[in-house]
Amino acid sequence: MKIKSNEISSLIKEEIRHFSRAIESNDVGTVISVGDGIALVYGLDHAMLGELLLFPHDIYGMVMNLESEHVGVALFGNDRLIKEGDTVKRTKKVTEVPVGDELLGRVVNALGTPLDNGPSIKSKKYRPIERIAPNVMKRKKVDTPLETGIKAIDAMIPIGRGQRELIIGDRQTGKTAIAIDAIINQHGKNVKCVYVAIGQKNSSVASIYDKLKQYHALDYTVVVNASASELAPLQYIAPYSAMAMAEEWLEKGEDVLIVFDDLSKHAVAYRALSLLLKRPPGREAYPGDVFYLHSRLLERACKLDKKYGGGSITALPIVETQAGDISSYIPTNIISITDGQIFLVTDYFNAGLRPAIDTGFSVSRVGSDAQFKMMKQVAKSLKIELANYREMLSFSQFGSDLDKETKKILKHGAILTEMHRQDHYSPYSVTRQVIEIYATKNGYFDEIEPKKLLGILNDLYNYIATSYREVVTTLEKGKELNEKTEKALKEGIEKFIKTIK
Repeated sequence: MKIKSNEISSLIKEEIRHFSRAIESNDVGTVISVGDGIALVYGLDHAMLGELLLFPHDIYGMVMNLESEHVGVALFGNDRLIKEGDTVKRTKKVTEVPVGDELLGRVVNALGTPLDNGPSIKSKKYRPIERIAPNVMKRKKVDTPLETGIKAIDAMIPIGRGQRELIIGDRQTGKTAIAIDAIINQHGKNVKCVYVAIGQKNSSVASIYDKLKQYHALDYTVVVNASASELAPLQYIAPYSAMAMAEEWLEKGEDVLIVFDDLSKHAVAYRALSLLLKRPPGREAYPGDVFYLHSRLLERACKLDKKYGGGSITALPIVETQAGDISSYIPTNIISITDGQIFLVTDYFNAGLRPAIDTGFSVSRVGSDAQFKMMKQVAKSLKIELANYREMLSFSQFGSDLDKETKKILKHGAILTEMHRQDHYSPYSVTRQVIEIYATKNGYFDEIEPKKLLGILNDLYNYIATSYREVVTTLEKGKELNEKTEKALKEGIEKFIKTIK
């Protein structure tokens, strides 16, 4: 029997039709189980890690587990609307968020959707939330200061543009306050800001939004909110989404300050996701890759070389400790990733010392290279003097008779400690900080009552700014305390002291 050519061609065509149907079926799957924000989907053989999948009711999910029989998906919407047997489609796209200046002044969720009842964001560009950090050859040494406006930080724990400085401490010690003050202080300094709230109360985020609006900081700030009421997957992707937004400005050569508030809750959200996805638990039930979770995020903060635009991302991650224990799992992980830490102490906060910074445990590993020269000149031995005062203060509690030298150190230390006291939402210019530190460090106010110091320092700055205007102008322009300026400053302080006496 002979086989005709037209029969062969029809058989081949039929096989091709079956083959194309098989390919198409790989792009559509079926939900086999759903619950707690996690769905297991069968039939998506070609799904990619991190790919967006479309579920019924326009709910999206992100592929997080690739198993031999199914894929594990983290859902970005209400899982109660999804049931077993529902059809799931591949989008063939990784998770992306809108980026650009259109986001400034807005409150958005982790997917870039507005939460502030404003108009929809018509962004011209989207970026994937995950990205490999710039390599060493693209980076530049941190050499420009990022002024926080907080005396204790700018003087002793300076932060440079492109640095990653951890803010760490117990609950209710003023960690967020430092970050918000730093954002407010960027007004007029050409720095874009991103504030990421992870697992916070919506009322707290609303309060922060109102304060940023009050101090005109919203013009250059975007707030990304993944509140405690949001699903764990949205809390998990929030910092990566925010970093993608910041990277758009970085690559345009602009400077960005990004605050992660806080990464402890981010790690907890990731732990919940991992356990629901049946990943093996390790220490404290965290998965084995929890270090990589934060390292791949914070490594994206850097200062780029001028050949690549010269932009920078400065990261201020916040971590909450339990009873001041900085040696626990997540804090030690993030301490080893960052370039220093600002450690806040409950005892100082309760004693009324705000900001409650422990200058002994706090350190900046690269910021001093970027510090203004005039600040270096006046603050170089400040940390040592405060450490001597703290040590002497603890010993003085055991004896009543103190020698003159000890009394002198205690008086001077009390004045230095009082000088670092600063109200919330009142950042200072570097010039004002230098004048106040210079006057107190050189012992001009050692004989006055510490409680009166802040009022006197305020009057001193106003006196110098009006009667010795050239001192302020020179410091603002040159950022250096030269011999002539120092002589004029001394003269101004001495004359001011005579007037208050």
